[in-house]
Amino acid sequence: MIGVPLAWAVSNASEWWIHKHVLHGRGKHKGSFWSFHWHDHHKNARQNGHYDPDYRQPVVGWHPQGKEALGLAGLAAMHLPLLPIAPFYTGTMLYCIARYYRLHKRAHLDPAWAREHLPWHYDHHMGPDQDCNWCVTHPWFDQVMGTRVPYLGTERAARDDARREARRERAEARRAAHAGRHDAETGRDPSSHGAEGAA
Repeated sequence: MIGVPLAWAVSNASEWWIHKHVLHGRGKHKGSFWSFHWHDHHKNARQNGHYDPDYRQPVVGWHPQGKEALGLAGLAAMHLPLLPIAPFYTGTMLYCIARYYRLHKRAHLDPAWAREHLPWHYDHHMGPDQDCNWCVTHPWFDQVMGTRVPYLGTERAARDDARREARRERAEARRAAHAGRHDAETGRDPSSHGAEGAA
């Protein structure tokens, strides 16, 4: 039974190490297989308030979500030979890998959920320093290694949220103004937009 807590510890340490040294270390190089993490996933999350539309795609495919799933499947396959000799450890590791994928995906499809349930991961993407807060499922190894840097709940986060909200409101106002100009040019009744959508 010692394999269960051991697997939880190894899993969390692996999240930290792989995220820091593989996904960011190698991933910042454009030609790397892992470049999807920094150049696509981080860019999407940063631009969309932690939301990443790539997670709306089917899991099988040569895109960021598919590459992440492929990497996790490879990690799971590496552990399978241990099943006959360490079933509790291996079973727990497989569970942790599946749980990582599920939580990571949900965090980037539902940023409000991420802010509440995985604030350390939200801090990783939206905080001023994206080279900290490496853990996803639990912040344990970040705490051990001194790389847990809180962002949510700070004055800076409140200012950044206010700026993002102001940008969103300005963008909506521009879209509304553009639609109004288009309606004026074409002679359309602005109230017809809703009626057409309901038809």
